[in-house]
Parts: sequence; structure tokens; C-alpha cells
Amino acid sequence: MPIKLIIFDLDGTLIDSSIDIANAINYAIEPYGARPITVKETISLVGEGITRLIEKLIERESINADRNALTERFLEHYSAHLIDNTTIYPGVRETLQKLKDYKKAVISNKREALSTKILNDLGLLKYLDLVVGSDTTPERKPSPIPILHVLSKLNIRPEDAVIVGDSNFDIEAGKAAGIKTIAVTYGYRPLDLLKGADFIIDRMDELIDIFRRFE
Repeated sequence: MPIKLIIFDLDGTLIDSSIDIANAINYAIEPYGARPITVKETISLVGEGITRLIEKLIERESINADRNALTERFLEHYSAHLIDNTTIYPGVRETLQKLKDYKKAVISNKREALSTKILNDLGLLKYLDLVVGSDTTPERKPSPIPILHVLSKLNIRPEDAVIVGDSNFDIEAGKAAGIKTIAVTYGYRPLDLLKGADFIIDRMDELIDIFRRFE
């Protein structure tokens, strides 16, 4: 059965935003005497949204700061430097261009406004029909609710959709929503967390061959 809708994760799948997020984290925690967080550490912390990111920082680094104050400082810096160092992964733009006959959406655990602005500033928004962020629906990935929201908005049946992501959260959400799942190996999560996916790819352009199998 042909695929009609492709849902993409954002960070770690379409873009690498780890440096800009690390810079925003370090701006947020600097007044509290915490040690700087590396990009590698940042990658291990992200994926569950800003609220959970700040909670992890406070717990892990024993930062004596109000969660709301840290969140405000993080957003202050990040909102002003969204794509200073953020890059599009190889083959992403070209693949989105080739997939023009499919409906396409992004579901991110980043806030909707930030996700939309990043996609627009990087020239990717024009390829998408819908962007869903952590604050668009009552729950975020790994809940299936964001996926079900997209299916409803775009009038697509679960059996006609697929989610592409770098995280076990994407796979779990996809399975729970009853859609196909594709994991990318180049993102933020190790391969052993991705083995539940229906397909695993090393490059975004491999999607083209996978979708031909469903035609």
C-alpha cells in the first residue's frame, strides 16, 4: 500500500542543532557557577522537550536555581541564536524536494514556534504541510497523540503514514499510533535504541528506495 504521509522528527533527523542548544544551556546556567556543558553531553540530554531538559540539568549538575528562571534564560538565548551553528543533515533538502508528491509533516519535542522558525530560516518549511511542537498537543512523543493529531489534520489513515526519526521516542510513538517507523543512524541516539523500527537507514536519501517498495 503506497505511503501518503511522511512525518519527520526535527533535531537529530533533519537538522543538527546541538551546538546552538549547548550554547543556550551554558548561557542559562552560567550565573549559577555550574560547569559548562559539552556538545556531546547536550546530545545525551535533549529529546524530551525544554522542560525536561532543564529538569535534567538541575538534577545532574545540582544547580541551585529556579526551573522557570533557567528556562527563561535558555529561551532568551536560544530564541536569538536559533541557527547560528545549526546545519541541515546531508541529503535532507534534496530528498524533501524529491518527495514532493507526498504530504510531509514535522513532529518535534521542541516548541512549535521555535520549530517553525528554524525550519523557515533554514528554507525547509516550504516543503512541509504541517509542523507540530511539544506545545501543540496535550502530550508529546513518545505519546502517539501528536501523530494522531497530524493524521487527523491531514486526513490520512495510519496504514498510509510513516515516521522518520533518530530516537526511540519516534519509534515508540509511531508504533503506538499504528504507523510505519524508520530510524536514522546518524542522529543523536545509539543504534541499540533504534532496533524496534521497521526500517533503519544511514542516509536520508535512502527513503526514496524504501517508499518505492510500497508503490
